Amino acid sequence: MSGRDGHGSGVSLPGDPPGGRRAVLVWGVGVAVYFVAVIFRTSLGVAGLDAADRFGVNASALSTFSILQLLVYAGMQIPVGLMVDRLGTKKVLTIGVLLFTLGQLGFALSPSYPMALASRALLGCGDAMTFISVLRLGTRWFPARRGPLVAQLAGLVGMAGNLVSTIVIARLLHGVGWTAAFAGSAAAGVVVLVLLLLFLKDHPEGHEPEPSPEQGAPPSPAGAAFVRRQIAESWREPGTRLGMWVHFTTQFPAMVFLLLWGLPFLVEAQGLTRETAGELLTLVVASNMLVGLVYGQIIARHHAARAPLALGTIAVTATLWATTLVYPGDHAPMWLLVTLCTVLGACGPASMIGFDFARPANPPERQGTASGIVNMGGFVASMTTLFAVGVLLDATGDDYRIAFSSVFVLEALGVVQILRLKARTARRERERLVASRVEAVHVPA
Repeated sequence: MSGRDGHGSGVSLPGDPPGGRRAVLVWGVGVAVYFVAVIFRTSLGVAGLDAADRFGVNASALSTFSILQLLVYAGMQIPVGLMVDRLGTKKVLTIGVLLFTLGQLGFALSPSYPMALASRALLGCGDAMTFISVLRLGTRWFPARRGPLVAQLAGLVGMAGNLVSTIVIARLLHGVGWTAAFAGSAAAGVVVLVLLLLFLKDHPEGHEPEPSPEQGAPPSPAGAAFVRRQIAESWREPGTRLGMWVHFTTQFPAMVFLLLWGLPFLVEAQGLTRETAGELLTLVVASNMLVGLVYGQIIARHHAARAPLALGTIAVTATLWATTLVYPGDHAPMWLLVTLCTVLGACGPASMIGFDFARPANPPERQGTASGIVNMGGFVASMTTLFAVGVLLDATGDDYRIAFSSVFVLEALGVVQILRLKARTARRERERLVASRVEAVHVPA
């Protein structure tokens, strides 16, 4: 069985990386970079009300911070995937660290709304280079059978970065003030840059990828044709498209909640204190980390569980959101808000399932490009919903029930696409598995 069949197995496959302590160390450096990127990405989530006061903006303008950041992030996913495939992980991560650190520092020092917007865009550009690079490190350093668990662990560490935002950044913000909190956090970018330059390698010795004629070559018509071919061949695989729609549909409810609108919703619409609202945001993150471990283990052992887990998460999330929004009275009870936040924690791990559909559908030389397409899905959905919530809040006089109803529109769209592509992807995976077994039988000993 080849490493592309996507089925968990208890044996290492021929040509698989060995894993081991060195793999954990190198991968850990890459994950540390992603950890810091997530801290910077989500730091606005606990500072939304402070940002509105600092820059004197309304809900729509406030949402523009996160929308622009995610617009840049989503728009960079395919280019970053191509960069990772052609330049390697270390170079791309180095560029990413420099950009998101400068963006966080610029946000700390921005005296005006336009400069703050530009800083968030720069941060989004650097952030966009991290997660795909970490996924690539995982496939280069660990056996294929470890892929689902390694990817879930990367997402779990990223959520730990979110936890730092909801606890540490929030306290710093109200302890030392805006400039010191954001500028101080930027120092973490310098630390991971040093670790990256000293310890990170693209792949283990003896497991170098097959060089492509375009790798490292200057831009040319041939290079442009290679880019178009990489994107077209990745998109042609139903597994890539299914992965994108899974990511699109599962990630955004929690992302929108944590990135910007959760704190205002809990404080302004539900009448909670900022401290209690912060604890509920922390609950989302803690739930995410726990569910991520469970989902990773389930998928590693039972590959057929991918679609049921994704669709089940979508159904439960929609049910809890609907119950919260239509609950009679001015405020939903605390038990319901706790349940909602616990369920929202499953959205991140469910979104990682998208990569488990794209990974077996694409050869190693297309993994970065395919991952970029998948990762773009959730961030496009998040960006769309952030914008819709902001516009609807302004149009309805801060009616959060109407504003958050936009969640159901995107979930319905995504579910239709998932159901449309699920059977086709399963058929392709079966065909690939049969072909790989036939190939293995005819390989001479």
